[in-house]
Amino acid sequence: MRVAIASDHGGFRLKSEIIAFLHKEHIEYKDFGTYSDESVDYPDYALSVAEAVRLGDFTRGIICCGTGIGVSIAANKVAGIRAALCHDTFSARASREHNDANVLTMGERVIGVGLALDIVKIWLETEFQGGRHARRLEKISNIENGVCHGTEYK
Repeated sequence: MRVAIASDHGGFRLKSEIIAFLHKEHIEYKDFGTYSDESVDYPDYALSVAEAVRLGDFTRGIICCGTGIGVSIAANKVAGIRAALCHDTFSARASREHNDANVLTMGERVIGVGLALDIVKIWLETEFQGGRHARRLEKISNIENGVCHGTEYK
């Protein structure tokens, strides 16, 4: 598994803790920045990770900002990305089992480091269940690719 990771200034400290965890667990990663807590624009970093995952250079991505919301919105604009904002372990597990989330987002100002590392561990270890969930992801992909619109899925 290869993990792309990034943050803006609001998630920089949390990203540093996650990188230490990835290193300790011998999980290959690349840090796409930012490299300090000086103010930057979060969409730039979310896009770097999302594109790296979309292109297949990395299996999964993790992005942190102050709340996790902005980077989640930005990453989800990239075709093929299913970014999940998770601040609890149940959502982390479900985002992988049911949604095959390929990007995890979290907010440094929302959760503590201990919980964040538990979320990362669970999210990285959990596999997609497939089955009925695969059908639903296909529908999301069809929406994303303009194959269907609104009322076709009533």
